[in-house]
Formats: sequence, C-alpha cells, structure tokens
Amino acid sequence: MNILFSGGSKSGKSELAENAALSLAGDGGRLYYIATMIPRDDEDLQRIRRHRGARAGKGFITVECGGDINKLADDADPEGTYLLDSVTALLESVAFDDEYKYRDSAADEITSSLKRLSRAVKDLVLVSDNIFSDGGSYDTETEKYRKGLAACGRRLAEISDTVCEVTCKIPMLFKGELPL
Repeated sequence: MNILFSGGSKSGKSELAENAALSLAGDGGRLYYIATMIPRDDEDLQRIRRHRGARAGKGFITVECGGDINKLADDADPEGTYLLDSVTALLESVAFDDEYKYRDSAADEITSSLKRLSRAVKDLVLVSDNIFSDGGSYDTETEKYRKGLAACGRRLAEISDTVCEVTCKIPMLFKGELPL
C-alpha cells in the first residue's frame, strides 16, 4: 500500500504518517524510517531531534538517505513498511547544486526512484509539505523548486492508494482510506 500525506509545517502530518506506518506494519512487522533531510542550520537540527524523539521506542529502523533512492530500492526489505519523511527535503537535497541552482530533472528523478521503491516494498508512506498557499513571490530558483515539488506531489498521488492532506492534525482524505 502507498500513502501520501501532505500538509503545512507542523500540521501533524508526520505523526499521522508514523501511525499509518505502524498500523500497516502490524505486530512484528519491520518498520523503516527514511530520513531525507540534510541539516543546514540549527532549525533543521531541532526538527531532526523532534522527529527522532517522536518515533523513539516505536520500532523504526532509521535509514539516512539524502538522495539515492534507487540504491535504497536495490537494498530494500520487500516485506518492510517504509516511511519517507520528507519528499520536500529529498527534492531539496537532490535538486540544488553547490551554487543553489535548481536542476530541472530533479523532480522526474525523484518520482521515478520513489515509484521504483514503492514496487520493491510492501508499504510506502510518504510525507510532503504543502508550500503553495502563502501567496508570496519568490526568486526564480525557489519557484522552480516549488513547481518541482508540485509535480512530485501529482505524480506520487497517482501511485498512492491513499492521499491525505493534514491541517491542525485533522486528516482530509482525497483518495482511499487511512489504515488507522
């Protein structure tokens, strides 16, 4: 089963995604947490600590993966339930070069790799940020990134059995059912 959770910052999407992964894995199932954020500042480090604390004792095996999802798919446990948090951070780590220029092929690469991973494992739960409703104007590279993330979201929704947007810890289903 594939599930896509989307929502704004601190909306509760990661907590719901963890609960969905736990439910899918069931008692004794193998749980993997794919950590995609490459920390760039203290705020990132705090977010990583908060997420580690939230899943402590829940049985997740953490797999650090800042970009090479194809290698992860090659080595994946076919009976495992995988939680990837987040598509947003994964795109950021893959899309930008050292001069912070956006690579136009990044969204295609990521969605292709995640589709491949979804076929290699029993369950894949994906978390992505909704960064599209603030009405702000951004520089060219940031706009390319936002468009790339939107493209990832559309393509991943197509392969997902369940698509859920989370606001204030309230899930709104657009497709399928939650295994909670």
